[in-house]
Amino acid sequence: MSIVFSLLMRGALIVVLALSFGAAFADYPQLDICGPSQPNTPDKTCIVDGDTLWLFGENIRLESYDTPESNRGNSKCPNGGTELEVELASEATSRFQDLLNGNAWTIERGGFDNTRSQRQLANFFIDGVDVGQILVDEGLARWYPDGPFFWCDQEDLTR
Repeated sequence: MSIVFSLLMRGALIVVLALSFGAAFADYPQLDICGPSQPNTPDKTCIVDGDTLWLFGENIRLESYDTPESNRGNSKCPNGGTELEVELASEATSRFQDLLNGNAWTIERGGFDNTRSQRQLANFFIDGVDVGQILVDEGLARWYPDGPFFWCDQEDLTR
């Protein structure tokens, strides 16, 4: 009888923990990749690329790091972008999405960038670790503004 009771209590504890864990993620939106012609609306919530997203209608640029550009026309590389840059841009975008969708996170807002759209600058943290740091450590981003544009050199595939 005590074994059955013990197993029932363990099962109840697992259910309580699962419900608590699920509730922790209930307040986090599911972040899909923005569509190419998706309108800017008050509830727009999606990932633009590896360092930009929309969160409930707010355009947010992640502060302190920069990811490669998927559009060669936006590339900061002297040669107008490389295949490596386009590949890494896709990887950075997917990884950013995975990190935010798969973890509880916090956001710390700063100022605004100096583009004409005046995007909100912010940092996201997972368990106290800056998402930008994770992307830099994984070779998918550079520190902004002083990190090297390592993706501009097509021959350097070592990251």
